[in-house]
Amino acid sequence: MFVLVEMTDTVRIPPWQFERKLNESIAEELNKKLANKVVYNVGLCICLYDITKLEDSYIFPGDGASHTKVHFRYVVFHPFLDEILIGQIKSCSQDGVHVSIGFFDDIVIPPESLQQPAKLILTVPPLTLAVASDEAEQVWVWEYETEEGAHDLYMDIGEEIRFRVVDETFVDTSPTGPSSAEASTSNATEEVQKKEAPYTLVGSISEPGLGLLSWWTNS
Repeated sequence: MFVLVEMTDTVRIPPWQFERKLNESIAEELNKKLANKVVYNVGLCICLYDITKLEDSYIFPGDGASHTKVHFRYVVFHPFLDEILIGQIKSCSQDGVHVSIGFFDDIVIPPESLQQPAKLILTVPPLTLAVASDEAEQVWVWEYETEEGAHDLYMDIGEEIRFRVVDETFVDTSPTGPSSAEASTSNATEEVQKKEAPYTLVGSISEPGLGLLSWWTNS
């Protein structure tokens, strides 16, 4: 789930931090820059592990800060393919089951990777006659076949779920320059880009032992 990644960066230390130890200032700046950020094709950065090498520091004309090239290792969340993880169901939609593991929410289990046969149903809060669309809740259901007939096993929000990581997607969300498109079109594009996750895991529960923990413990 977590890996150590070797990285290199040039760290700027402002003059008012010169009284501190250089390693402490550099560690703080690296965590400010990288912690809880997604690095393209690397993963979600968690925290600095150690600094392996410091090269010479330089002060450039017109800038009183020091600039130091740093070689370091960083703890990164990047599960390997086929790894088994446990999370909680965050929501359900036409795209599948959305899962969170606490510090990372961009996990989706698509409909074709659920236990089959599966269906998406719309649940309604009790004692409510007229329900607005935002008050209704979508839930995926596994229609489990037995000798006594089919039983609906609901994938309720908040339930713990065990899944296998089968794919991952990185998206470059760095800012781009203005285009010649109309203002309305560019605004719509910006809204889509804001919602797009830079790092997404794709899971699967289409095998015995995977899915809600309650399915297997209760049995």
